[in-house]
Amino acid sequence: MSVLFLVISFRVSAQQGTAKIPADSRGWHLKDKEISGFWGISVDKAYDLLKGRKSETVIVAVIDSGIDTLQEDLKPVLWTNPGEKQGNGIDDDGNGYIDDHFGWNFCGSKDGTNLKKTSSEAARVYHEWKSEFEDKKERNIPAEKRFLFQQWKKAENVLEEKSSKAKNNIERVSLTKQKFDEGARSIKQVYGLRSFTIRELAIIKPETASPDMQVALRNWSRILAKDSLMTDSVVIADLAEYLGKLDTDIMNYSYKPEDTRTAYTKDNYTDINDKFYGNNNLKGESNAHGTLVAGTIAALRDNAIGSKGIVNDVRIMALRAVPDGDEHDKDIALAIRYAVDNSAQIINMSFGKQVSPYKQFVDDAIRYAETKGVLLVHSAGNDAKNITNNVYYPNAVFLDGKKASNYITVGASDEDNAGGRLPAEFSNYSKEYVDIFAPGVNIYSTSMNNTYESADGTSFAGPVVSGVSALLKSFFPKLTPQQIIEIILLSGNAIPDEVKIPGAENGKTTSFNKLSASGKIVNAYEAVKLALQWEAEKRF
Repeated sequence: MSVLFLVISFRVSAQQGTAKIPADSRGWHLKDKEISGFWGISVDKAYDLLKGRKSETVIVAVIDSGIDTLQEDLKPVLWTNPGEKQGNGIDDDGNGYIDDHFGWNFCGSKDGTNLKKTSSEAARVYHEWKSEFEDKKERNIPAEKRFLFQQWKKAENVLEEKSSKAKNNIERVSLTKQKFDEGARSIKQVYGLRSFTIRELAIIKPETASPDMQVALRNWSRILAKDSLMTDSVVIADLAEYLGKLDTDIMNYSYKPEDTRTAYTKDNYTDINDKFYGNNNLKGESNAHGTLVAGTIAALRDNAIGSKGIVNDVRIMALRAVPDGDEHDKDIALAIRYAVDNSAQIINMSFGKQVSPYKQFVDDAIRYAETKGVLLVHSAGNDAKNITNNVYYPNAVFLDGKKASNYITVGASDEDNAGGRLPAEFSNYSKEYVDIFAPGVNIYSTSMNNTYESADGTSFAGPVVSGVSALLKSFFPKLTPQQIIEIILLSGNAIPDEVKIPGAENGKTTSFNKLSASGKIVNAYEAVKLALQWEAEKRF
């Protein structure tokens, strides 16, 4: 595997990988397979079935990195707290959160400043309990601490594996970056370029160049040919970022990370009842991830600008609980509870991690949502792994072994099955822990500061399912979370073809139905059709 392929894989596994696609392919995920050839979700056909029916507004909470509340394609669909007067500095509705007009940010300080980057949960867990658990056997651990011990062992293994791989790669990546850096400088100096894409290189005649320049042109042409809009500076920046990640992977195993979160929040992290921290600054220090997620669900469909969401009659509740790095269990649990207490009917969760020391906090919040009839949609993760025996968190299985009935987990699918690529090459999968797949490659959506971009990740497959779920709830408000899940799983498009297993060596294949519980890709048209049938049969 080449270094540059490793870099590209790193960008995708970070929950958001930007991508460039032709204008005529934008919004492919909304299209119908028979009409367009893309394995989309047939949204227009779904709305055709619903003509003449009235809808009800659905509130979808997006727990994520934050949302640009001034985004032109999202402003009209943002949830606003009916009991709160914006900007008066008073907790008008008495819920403990001052000026929570659009939602709340659990990753910031009371003065409005926000935590931008935090550490990996594996590093936090490993170093926090190292002195207690190192060299211990599980049989000698008290029953009440065994889950925590198991999490500690998993964290140790995760850090060891990442550190070992980083040490093996870092010298090679450094040399690669040096080679491309030097080549770029030479090309720009000789040919008078400030920056270049494959378009600029294509008009240079390499046969007139020196041997060293021919090598530089060949290397750069090969990598830039993968994306006609990619520049030399972006490639160099990606290599630098990847080097930084490798350094971090090595450091995480050796040193305890700084508690940057509590420096902002000032709460007692181990006390779930210490919950009135954070601020209402939903954009500051946020990346584009949450805004892209929100737009995938709900960007205005009929305003002739930007991108299109899935559901029309919707309000997006913004909850910031996921800075760069791994989210904290308490923040997620409190964000779920906030969403439920403020009438969200669906909660989108496009985040995840390999260890969860305070899983009980999150389990209790999921159970609370279950009792209140709230659906949770979770992205499966982007590490190209079978998560049956390598569990990612949060998940639907509680510590006591019972399973949440209001929880659906989503893998990512690609545009078509050319070369068996229908499951996205980065998507996690599992016959037990992944319920269904949905489009998650080249998803064109809203970004920061009234811009638009395409992104890859199960982070965007989850919102596709959230959007379909909201569409069903909007037109069939009596549907319960359990019924929505059942309709989505039963009505999805079954894929009979052999496909490549994400992450498998040598292009190993399997049948698509072995990658998730349903073996299907979500389809809005088929879901609406089944909901209409159930309605006629008075099943709800």
